[in-house]
Amino acid sequence: MSVQTRNNVVINGAGSLTLVFAHGFGCDQNMWRYVEPAFSSRYRTVLFDHVGCGRSQLSAYDVSKYASLNGYAQDIAEVIEAFGQGPVVFVGHSVSAMAGALAANSRPGLIAAHVMIGPSPSYINEPGYPGGFSRDDIDSLLDALQSNYLGWSSAMAPSIMGNPEHPELGLELTESFCQTDPEIAKRFARVTFLSDNREDAAKVREPALVIQSSDDFIAPLEVGEYLTRVLEKGRMQVVENTGHCPHLSQPAACIAAIETFLDDVFGSAAR
Repeated sequence: MSVQTRNNVVINGAGSLTLVFAHGFGCDQNMWRYVEPAFSSRYRTVLFDHVGCGRSQLSAYDVSKYASLNGYAQDIAEVIEAFGQGPVVFVGHSVSAMAGALAANSRPGLIAAHVMIGPSPSYINEPGYPGGFSRDDIDSLLDALQSNYLGWSSAMAPSIMGNPEHPELGLELTESFCQTDPEIAKRFARVTFLSDNREDAAKVREPALVIQSSDDFIAPLEVGEYLTRVLEKGRMQVVENTGHCPHLSQPAACIAAIETFLDDVFGSAAR
């Protein structure tokens, strides 16, 4: 099976840089529809679905491979190797930001820069580290998801999305969650919420932009501040937004932050 078929890869545009967009848990590449077109007019853009999500090939899903983020990182590396041209900027939402870090660390030179939207290297509080949740919180979340995935999705998606003044966004995320195979989603949730990638984040050597919502209960501001400190070339842009998906609810602010970052890192090559 080809990488393009496996991950439902879609390529748009052309230019000196390639931007690869990776969606978060329970989503698919459609979540980039407000952001990606702003860049495909100037750059090559690559969209894809993680295996088990969207229109990826479910037959490619392997329980052992995707039992950790390393399996997803391997796929990211293969997508970039197959479709990246020129310097590659990896734009990852939520858990995909850390999968991108793993891919970069495993293959130096693969990724030239990172844009991390709502990232978290670990969701669990530890001494000196404010992950946002206790281990009991995470266990309860996973238990609820395990026992009633559709009910959990309906209850949690609007809170994750935030922006109650735009309920259609919460409904969209609910529908996206509900379209994902429940068993795969349950495993992906465990990988997402139980991974600890703090040491991996500290090994990232490429320039990295953290786009942080001002109010995000999944990845609080303190997490973005921590990550920005440990990234060797990290910087943070706070977007005034309630919720975990500013690329949907505040796309113009995200586009502006990414454009400034590309200009700073790549100079005239990004114009």
